[in-house]
Amino acid sequence: MSKVESRLAELGLTLPEVVPPLAAYVPAVQTGEFVYTSGQLPMVAGKLGLTGKVGAEVTAEEAKEQAKICAINALAAVKSVIGDLDRIERVVKVVGFVASAPDFTGQPGVVNGASEFLGEVLGEAGVHARSAVGVAVLPLDAPVEVEIQVRVRG
Repeated sequence: MSKVESRLAELGLTLPEVVPPLAAYVPAVQTGEFVYTSGQLPMVAGKLGLTGKVGAEVTAEEAKEQAKICAINALAAVKSVIGDLDRIERVVKVVGFVASAPDFTGQPGVVNGASEFLGEVLGEAGVHARSAVGVAVLPLDAPVEVEIQVRVRG
């Protein structure tokens, strides 16, 4: 078991199977020393736990937890390409999309669920640049979607 997966186990977490694509794309692609994930929804066992807009049907705290699930799914997608998560040198960028009620402005706090999780699991290598974007709707009416870009060792 890798150090990263051991850390996940300490947190009571395991990596899920990679979420199958919902359309014409792959979960992650490596080019050179970088791996780019597709947007990951907060799927658990093939289903969304929550649906709706943040600030309406979904609270900011619930959405923050959903962003963490997205980040777990993103790590699973990275592992599907590189095999060993200990090859991650750095999470370079995180982009979070938050399906937001018209007056909701707390997107950065929601995406912190992914950012804080990556830092907790990967330490300094999990510190990254980031965007947190409010959108009208996401696939399957998910409240949040997260994609990551990582640099890996050869």
